[in-house]
Amino acid sequence: MGVTKTENFTKSQNQLATLAKALGHPARVAILEKLLKIDRCICGDLVSELPLSQATVSQHLRALKDVGLIKGNIEGTSVCYCIDRDKWRETQSLLNAMFDTFNQSSCC
Repeated sequence: MGVTKTENFTKSQNQLATLAKALGHPARVAILEKLLKIDRCICGDLVSELPLSQATVSQHLRALKDVGLIKGNIEGTSVCYCIDRDKWRETQSLLNAMFDTFNQSSCC
């Protein structure tokens, strides 16, 4: 979305759009699912779990880290990643707020 247009939307709409963009690739969803499943920091295992090169996995990790869904810590020569629990709960709240406004009556 162009920089000149984002100010026309609420803070939560902009936040949700940014998060949705980060979630908009199946590799990123797979990375999040793996981190959620193991519920701990993971260092080099992600490349062996995905059919992608190290560089591509790193790009996807960076996209998730840039929006705050994951965080990384340097341990020796590698970076270990895990879910950022606070951001995850905030994201859950944003999504729940949108889904909670759904009116179940049929309109079409």
